[in-house]
Amino acid sequence: MNKVFPFDLARLDLRSLTARGRAGGSTLLGLTLDGSRLEGVVVRRTNGSLDIKQHVVASLSLDPLTAEVELAGREIRKHLDAAGVRERRCALGLPLNWVLTLGVPMPELPEADQQSFLQIEAERGFPYGPESLMMASSRFRPPGGAEFATLLAVPREHIQRLEAVLAAAQLRPVSFSLAIAALQRPDADPSRGVLALLPAENHLGLQITCGGGVVMLRMLEGAFELEGAEPRFQVETVLRELRITLGQLPAGVRETLNVVRVFGRGDAAEEIAEALAARLDALGLRVEQVRSWPADAFGVALPAGAEVSAALGVAARYLADGRSPFEFLPPKISAWQQFKTRYSSPRLVAAGAAAGAVAGLVLLAFLGQQAMLWYWDGQWQQIKSRVAELETMQANIRKYRPWFDDTFRSLSILKRLTEAFPEDGTVSAKTVEIREPAKVTCSGLARDNATLLRMLDKLRSAREVTQVQVEQIRGSSPLQFTVNFQWTERTGS
Repeated sequence: MNKVFPFDLARLDLRSLTARGRAGGSTLLGLTLDGSRLEGVVVRRTNGSLDIKQHVVASLSLDPLTAEVELAGREIRKHLDAAGVRERRCALGLPLNWVLTLGVPMPELPEADQQSFLQIEAERGFPYGPESLMMASSRFRPPGGAEFATLLAVPREHIQRLEAVLAAAQLRPVSFSLAIAALQRPDADPSRGVLALLPAENHLGLQITCGGGVVMLRMLEGAFELEGAEPRFQVETVLRELRITLGQLPAGVRETLNVVRVFGRGDAAEEIAEALAARLDALGLRVEQVRSWPADAFGVALPAGAEVSAALGVAARYLADGRSPFEFLPPKISAWQQFKTRYSSPRLVAAGAAAGAVAGLVLLAFLGQQAMLWYWDGQWQQIKSRVAELETMQANIRKYRPWFDDTFRSLSILKRLTEAFPEDGTVSAKTVEIREPAKVTCSGLARDNATLLRMLDKLRSAREVTQVQVEQIRGSSPLQFTVNFQWTERTGS
């Protein structure tokens, strides 16, 4: 039983929502990201069968998580255009190294309380807060054993950035799932355990399914190392990791696990299957290489000999079932659903009515104010011409009055500044600069900081002086200072 529970939507009725882009469309672009490798397959469903229309494999020079969104999207669009891909709807298989996993034994709880239990376990077990993750769960029960759950989480920031990159690539995502889960469905054979291996660019994806769910999901680093120009499969490293993984399985799973499936037709899959076949036979595990899909792999007919591909698996699963084993794409929530969910309680309705009454009173107040404005506007229109004549007269008076200033502003500034300086010469001025409008800057020397502070206090006490600020102080004894202040003219001549 696989479930998705995005925590930030807990207040909404998720049962009334559908995943983004589920409605309509019989053609889909399946995409997978694996490091710098991008693979895409265009699949069309017609009359109960799936047809493969186009296939593209490209190497990306920009990382969608770190590069500029527009540039990363433009690069993906460039590769799709070069392959002639015009389909906009896409289902994407997320990289396995984005996924966090946590195994949880399930207690005997009512179904209504199990969801809350999983949320609490996720908060305790994952290194990020629940608001920062997109979550999914898979429950399984080994034959004769207790029920367990595997929690899967992807950072919400990764999902949001990937949505933005795909939008920049002119694509509309309808599903974000796991490629390896599309290749080996968790509920394919509940009574038998299957260990699935998916070769990637520089690692090996591993998934163990049993009892109708995912038991373990991890990425085996160091599975390939460059020897010269070619990557070589590190069989001893992988065998050590497989033994560790098998030792961590819950009771009852190991007994049912007897098949190892290596997905892929390339050289890497061939090498892995050959290297592990003899070594795992001693552990009671039979190695199978899955090179092509069976005709009824998805419940609908596939072309004969269709090559196994993670991108094809993601698209075909979605077109066949209308859903993915694990879904990490946030649901599309309409504005009406948000409003209805948030404001449907009786208390909020009463609060809305009260707010409406207050808004009505405010509207009446504004109408009264507008009536007053109309009245005074009429009064203004009656005296407007006489006011214009007076303003013209005042402008002429200002234009033809004497140009000189009889307030002796500069001398007054120097007088007040001189009065602020001590008579013993412990503070002296080097330069005084007066700029319009009445901005004064004074630089000089002071014997010490205390003497300078006393001078500044005396300067601030002058009625005409405001906004005294110390711009710069250098040295200690003597110290150089720069002070500026604003000069305000006193009323009267």
